Amino acid sequence: MTMKKYSTVTCGAAALFAAAVISLTSSLAHATAQFASQSGKPCAQCHEKPDGGPALTAFGKAFQANGNKLPTPPAK
Repeated sequence: MTMKKYSTVTCGAAALFAAAVISLTSSLAHATAQFASQSGKPCAQCHEKPDGGPALTAFGKAFQANGNKLPTPPAK
């Protein structure tokens, strides 16, 4: 009987962990693809790594600071 409870708890914890990992990774990927499709720019325009990730380039920081909208170039 104890073995069954342990198995249920272990399976439940593993399922919860897997759901959390999938949820986090899918939302990050979705956001990157969403901004890339909105801006027409590749992910590497804003991210230091070509496939995305949390580290941003100077352009990416400006994009984020501007409410996730392309920064407007300074007027001449």
